[in-house]
Amino acid sequence: MSQDPPSLFEPNDAGRPLADRLRPQTLKDVVGQDHLLTAEAPIGRMVAERRLVSMVLWGPPGCGKTTIARLLAEQTGLVFEALSATFSGVAELRKIFQAAGKRREIGQGTLLFVDEVHRFNRAQQDSFLPYVEEGTIVLVGATTENPSFELNAALLSRCQVFPLKRLDEPALNTLIKRAERATGQPLPLNEEARQALLAMADGDGRYLLNLIEQLQTVDQTLDAAGLAELVQQRAPIYDKSQEGHYNLISALHKSMRGSDPDAALYWLARMLDGGEDPLFIARRLVRFANEDIAMADPQAVHQALAAWDVYERLGSPEGELAIAQAVVYLATAPKSIAVYRGFNAAWQLAKRTGSLMPPAHILNAPTRLMKDLGYGRGYEYDPDSTEGFSGADYFPEGIEREHLYRPTEYGNERAIAERLAEWERLRRQKRDETDG
Repeated sequence: MSQDPPSLFEPNDAGRPLADRLRPQTLKDVVGQDHLLTAEAPIGRMVAERRLVSMVLWGPPGCGKTTIARLLAEQTGLVFEALSATFSGVAELRKIFQAAGKRREIGQGTLLFVDEVHRFNRAQQDSFLPYVEEGTIVLVGATTENPSFELNAALLSRCQVFPLKRLDEPALNTLIKRAERATGQPLPLNEEARQALLAMADGDGRYLLNLIEQLQTVDQTLDAAGLAELVQQRAPIYDKSQEGHYNLISALHKSMRGSDPDAALYWLARMLDGGEDPLFIARRLVRFANEDIAMADPQAVHQALAAWDVYERLGSPEGELAIAQAVVYLATAPKSIAVYRGFNAAWQLAKRTGSLMPPAHILNAPTRLMKDLGYGRGYEYDPDSTEGFSGADYFPEGIEREHLYRPTEYGNERAIAERLAEWERLRRQKRDETDG
C-alpha cells in the first residue's frame, strides 16, 4: 500500500475537518485493509475485473468502510448512492431502486451503500432482495455488528461478508505522517505522548485524525500527561447487548479455563472498563466454579460467592478487587468437568428409564401398611456398618449400575477417585459374599 498519497488539498481546504481532507482518493491509499484490497485480495480482484458483487463490510468504527464503498463505485464506474439505516426507511429505498432501474435501462450501474445496515428490520432487509438478485443495484452494507446475528439469512446468502480489521499501529502511524504533511508541522508530542495518542485512538483512524486536529493550536511539546489533559480519551468499544459483550465474557471464561490468570485479569479489566455490570461477571464466576472446577476444588464456588457478596456490600470500585481475586483463584484452581458430565449423563439415564420406583429398602415406612409392603426392610445405616460403608444398591430395580460421576486425577478429585475405587472394591466384595 502507498504510504504517501498525492496531495489532496486546495487553498480552501482549511475549513474542512482533517479526517475529510485526508480521505483516500484510491483504494491503494486505504491503510490497514491489505487482506481485502491488494491486487491479489478478494475485493482487489473484483475491482481489477470491474465486476463487483453485493457485499457486507463488517468492522469497527474508523476502519474505512464508507471510504472503501465510495472508492469501489468510483473505480468500477458505478453511480454511488448512500443512505444511513438509522435515518432512512422504505420510502427512501423505493426512490433509490426506481432511479437505479432507470439507469440500468441505459446501461449504467448503481452501487447502493447502506451505513449501519444492521439497523434495518427484517422487512426492510427483505426489500433489497429482488433488486440485488436481478442486478439493479450492487449493495454494499456497512456494519459494526456481527452479520450472522443482525442480518437475515436471505440477504446474507446474496452477499459476501468481508471482515475489516481495526487499524494497527503501523496503519495509524501512516495516518499521523499524512496528517503532519498535510498540516505542514510535526505533532507537538514527545515519543511517550505519541504512543499514548495511538493507544487513545484504539484502532480508529477517524478518531485519531480528530485527536490530531485538536493539537494544531498547541505551541509546546506535550508529554503523555499533558496530552491526557488536553484531549478526551474515547470510551472503549463495548456494547453490553451485542457481540462484544459475548466475545469478552467468552475470553474471560476461556482464559480461566486455560489456567491463565494474567489473560483472565486483562479481560476482566476490559469488561469493567467498558461498563459491564460487575454483578453479571460475578454470576458468571459462580457458574464457572461449578462447571469447570467443581470437585477438583470445592472451595472455588465459595470464593466466587464470596466475591459476589463482597461486591454487593462494597460496590465499585472497592468491590471489583474481590471479583479480581476470585478470577485469579478460579484461573489457578485445578479444573474438572466430571460433575458436569456426570449430571448430564444422569439426565439422559433418567429420561430413558421413566418413573421407576426407588428400591424398597431405602424407603421410609411411617405406616404399618408400608412396613408390610417391605418399605425400609433390610436397610443398613452406613455410619454404623463395618468400614462405614454398607455397599447397598441405591438404583431402582431393572437398572444396571452405571458410573455417572468419573472423577479426574486433578486436585481434590484424585483423593475422591481413590475413595470411590475402594468403595467399589468393598461393594463387589459384599456382593460376592451375598451371592456365595
